[in-house]
Amino acid sequence: MPTPQTILLAEPRGFCAGVDRAIEIVERAIQKFGAPVYVRHEIVHNTYVVNDLRAKGAVFIEALCDVPSGATLIFSAHGVSQAVRREAEGRGLHIFDATCPLVTKVHVEVAKLAKQGYEFIMIGHKGHPEVEGTMGQLDCGIHLVEDVQDVARVQPAQTDKLAVVTQTTLSVDDAIEIAAAVRARFPGVREPKLQDICYATQNRQDAVKLLSPQVDLVIVVGSPTSSNSNRLRELAAKLGAVAHMVDSVDDLDPQWFDGVARVGLTAGASAPEILVQEVIGRIKALGAVSVRSMAGIQESLKFPLPKGLKTDVVTDLGPPQTGPAGS
Repeated sequence: MPTPQTILLAEPRGFCAGVDRAIEIVERAIQKFGAPVYVRHEIVHNTYVVNDLRAKGAVFIEALCDVPSGATLIFSAHGVSQAVRREAEGRGLHIFDATCPLVTKVHVEVAKLAKQGYEFIMIGHKGHPEVEGTMGQLDCGIHLVEDVQDVARVQPAQTDKLAVVTQTTLSVDDAIEIAAAVRARFPGVREPKLQDICYATQNRQDAVKLLSPQVDLVIVVGSPTSSNSNRLRELAAKLGAVAHMVDSVDDLDPQWFDGVARVGLTAGASAPEILVQEVIGRIKALGAVSVRSMAGIQESLKFPLPKGLKTDVVTDLGPPQTGPAGS
């Protein structure tokens, strides 16, 4: 069978500013306070990153009852509900918030508009921790829709003051379609001035739109729990490409590459560049002779660290490594 000849790399790919910040918060907290440091939920949805931080002294928990009194606790990049925040503060834990600032922006908007009497329709995936965190900013009055069909079924208590918010890691095209259905049913709905879907999610999806028509196969590096990584694979498939998502190089199936001349490669916003390079190495071993990066947006955004971690000098704790992209 013919073997792959060319690997085409999407740009941007990999870590975004919110992921960079979240990982750095955990590493700096371990450096300053010593292990263990407790993290509510996976800090980001990537197996390699979580295992790496666990080896350095992070303990990942879901229930705050698993955190000893007086311990250091970090909220994950996905954000938490007000109930979780109150419980952690009530227990006197030493808290650092690694919530992505773009998720925090949604939380602030929800809190502000709720004080003005608004109810909300949230576009997102049921059970995702970001959705649970955003919906948990309020005790009531926020309604989840996952698709256009849900829009027809949602029953807000009133429609005079109704606003829409969105999970930050959705498919841009899907969110546009669902938002249109919300507008059609509730013409007076208030929408954010700037869309809630984050810049990194949009940039990586735009790169896949450019990549997919130029290759025979698309490989997305990302973990199964990563919403934005799943959206990249779905988008490539929707565009007609054969597409697979891999958590690590061990997930690659050599049969995928039979008869394939050009392989497209990208990574979700929580996937480190070291995994991309391992995948490149394996595809080269199958016969690829050239690697080429596409032209794309160069991301330079960097989010500040929380107070108490900003000025510490931190020694190099090793991987995960970041790629050329930001968050």
